[in-house]
Amino acid sequence: MDRWRGKIAVVTGACSGIGRAITVSLLCNGINVIGLDINAKEFPKIKESVSSAPKAGSFHGILCDVSQDKDISDAFEVVDKQFSGVDILINCAGVVDYRTIYDADRESFERLLNINVLAVATCIRAAIKSMRDRGVQGHIIIINSVVGHEIPMKGLSDSVGSNSYNLYPACKHASVAITHSVRRELSQAKLGIKITSISPGLVKTNIASKTNLKNLFDEIPALEPEDIADAVLYALGTPPHVQVPIFSLLLLLLP
Repeated sequence: MDRWRGKIAVVTGACSGIGRAITVSLLCNGINVIGLDINAKEFPKIKESVSSAPKAGSFHGILCDVSQDKDISDAFEVVDKQFSGVDILINCAGVVDYRTIYDADRESFERLLNINVLAVATCIRAAIKSMRDRGVQGHIIIINSVVGHEIPMKGLSDSVGSNSYNLYPACKHASVAITHSVRRELSQAKLGIKITSISPGLVKTNIASKTNLKNLFDEIPALEPEDIADAVLYALGTPPHVQVPIFSLLLLLLP
């Protein structure tokens, strides 16, 4: 991790859940973080959470709705002009919808696709431009999901109270495809930029208070956001010649 100390990481969805855990972890490892989020009131709290950490990186929050292309382009313009560009990109912002596809509407479809797919691709494009223009061998990480590889088990669906994940699995499958496509493009261009997709299983996040998952974590063991942050650190800590394209992170139940 020493080669990343003092470098700039951009984290989308930095103020809650997995994104917040990753942000704090990066800061505690001496990496400067630019957090993109729609919840600006949490920015000071993130700074405070690492105030006593020795040699912590600096944090700067930018109000950004990643569903809006202009917000993303404006944010990366600030990163390039005020912070000399991005070295690490963590795509973490995401949304879910547990209504069946036939009960949902076009607006909800567009929201899922905008945030879970188009924003990911747009941020990757902006980050690669920043890295390429400066000759930086950076690292891009997508926080994906196990549903990006197969539809969840029936037991989890029953606990959620729905047999549908709407377009969420389709979005996460798209993230896997994006990872492979970008990796090949970067390899052909010989840019030295790495890309990794990390696919956690069930994670304890504040999404439980907003859906019918409220009692789920009392019934099913789950990963902690910090577990995902550890996986990010592992991927970042690999030497330049090691590529970790797909990283699945499941909770193993001990007998």
